[in-house]
Amino acid sequence: MAGLSRRDRFELPEPVRRFFEGDWDVASGFPIEEYRDGQALVVRADLPDIDPETDLDVTVADGMLRIHAERREESSRRGREGYRSEFRYGSMTREIRLPQGASADDVAASYRDGVLEVRVPLPPTGDTGRKVPITRT
Repeated sequence: MAGLSRRDRFELPEPVRRFFEGDWDVASGFPIEEYRDGQALVVRADLPDIDPETDLDVTVADGMLRIHAERREESSRRGREGYRSEFRYGSMTREIRLPQGASADDVAASYRDGVLEVRVPLPPTGDTGRKVPITRT
């Protein structure tokens, strides 16, 4: 065993390695990105191979945007050795806190090429305060 490092003897599976290295977002759900586009918050989620009409739910409540997806995959194979059937399924949820004053009324969502895009209107950014006059006494 001379010359072998501890890592050479035992390699962790990829999802387990990512979890221990702190890649929690990928291990616990699906990747998202958030950015501001003019007067809207844009949230994009990578959700390939799902049917947005049946497997995807987007809600806004109590200042939170909630994206919930369910994935179901089935495969089967017949061969000389017999019949083999596999299925994988699971649900994933991500919640994103919305900026104060974000409007839940006009939220729009679209799904294209495996990417969900949610646009949340934001209040105008400007000086919303008022100057307080100071009196000399």
